[in-house]
Amino acid sequence: MAPTAMAAATSVAPFQGLKSTARLPVSRRSSSSGFGNVSNGGRIRCMQVWPAEGNKKFETLSYLPPLSTDEVLKQIDYLIRKNWIPCLEFSKIGFVYRENSTSPCYYDGRYWTMWKLPMFGCTEATQVYAEFEECKKAYPDCYIRIIGFDNIKQVQCVMFIAYKPPGSE
Repeated sequence: MAPTAMAAATSVAPFQGLKSTARLPVSRRSSSSGFGNVSNGGRIRCMQVWPAEGNKKFETLSYLPPLSTDEVLKQIDYLIRKNWIPCLEFSKIGFVYRENSTSPCYYDGRYWTMWKLPMFGCTEATQVYAEFEECKKAYPDCYIRIIGFDNIKQVQCVMFIAYKPPGSE
């Protein structure tokens, strides 16, 4: 095989963009509902959009069933082994929303109230869990999340909802 023929056989055609449905007969165009068997006229299929209304999801692990005590302790133990600083936060609403401003990049509910101080020097998951239980007793109608903060890089490395109030989604 000649080198030019071999290069042509292994090359990939450049992306030409999505194809319009305007040239297709009306019977082959996608339905107006926007869901189901949606096609743009080419081989590429459109993805469905996740319904935003009435479908609250939170941070890491929120798609899983509620964590048991042992599972929460394992998550806390993981962040302590990574040398991250454990921290607890709580919020009555528990998710971001827009109420006070409609300017771009502004959302209410981004920052939660911190429970006491970050737990610098904490070496055991049970210490954090005891504080978590105390926070739950003080604010039973609030969402509570556990955070792992890297004090060297100055970033939050892990965050998960550890408690959702009764009757919440």
